[in-house]
Amino acid sequence: MTNRIANLPPVSEMMRECGLEPKKQFGQNFLFDLNLTGRIARSVPNIEHTPVVEVGPGPAGLTRAILLAGAPRVIAIEKDKTTAPILSQIVDASTGRLSVIYDDALRVNFSELGLNEYAICANLPYNVGTELLIGWLQKIAHGERILSLTLMFQREVAMRITARPGDEHYGRLAVLTSLIADAKILFDVPNTAFVPRPRVQSAVVQIIPNPDKIRKIIDLGKIEQITAKLFGMRRKMIRGIMPNVNWDSFGLTGTERAENLSPEMFATLANNLL
Repeated sequence: MTNRIANLPPVSEMMRECGLEPKKQFGQNFLFDLNLTGRIARSVPNIEHTPVVEVGPGPAGLTRAILLAGAPRVIAIEKDKTTAPILSQIVDASTGRLSVIYDDALRVNFSELGLNEYAICANLPYNVGTELLIGWLQKIAHGERILSLTLMFQREVAMRITARPGDEHYGRLAVLTSLIADAKILFDVPNTAFVPRPRVQSAVVQIIPNPDKIRKIIDLGKIEQITAKLFGMRRKMIRGIMPNVNWDSFGLTGTERAENLSPEMFATLANNLL
């Protein structure tokens, strides 16, 4: 089943044949290194028994690795239709395991993909990665069966996702992620691995939804509101941002700053103040 995928020409050769080049407007940075794409794909938990959704496959370097790793079904969502000549060849070689949706992932209703449960694996476009992640976290909080997310981000964004209270990068993204999932950085990816070479380093993050955490969340939207409010002035004491709150009732003095509050405290504040 994987032989036809393995025997395809190199990604760079297929790009030359099809005249495909990375486009700035789509935030495209293509990854050709087979060792890296294979490592990312193999990091998806239980991939041989889990349907995978990929966002922004581009010339299908990671797509091929996901198929070679044994994913039973792959749905790739690609905004750039000029990738079709390459992706159609991968579809043909996949013997029915790969399908492609040509649309903006921000507009796609993942609940209508026909999958009861699935993993997400993607080298996300830098310009929409954070927005996509927050949307997926919202879906998970509302019961969408996303089993895991194995995602490439700019390293700074990866650190913001996995930060802890008091860390330099701790903020809204870490709070939202931590309240419904367990997240960690799997490994770094140097900018030399990409074409074109970005100015920043990247990292692969794995996010595993935690059912015990999800059950405790009443309204992720409220948590988004209060994190935006308090982290909007992150160096200011919380009593200066919300002066009418009785902070003692939450076991706080009001002299704390947003960067020192735990994700659980943000959830408590959101549920009681909004």
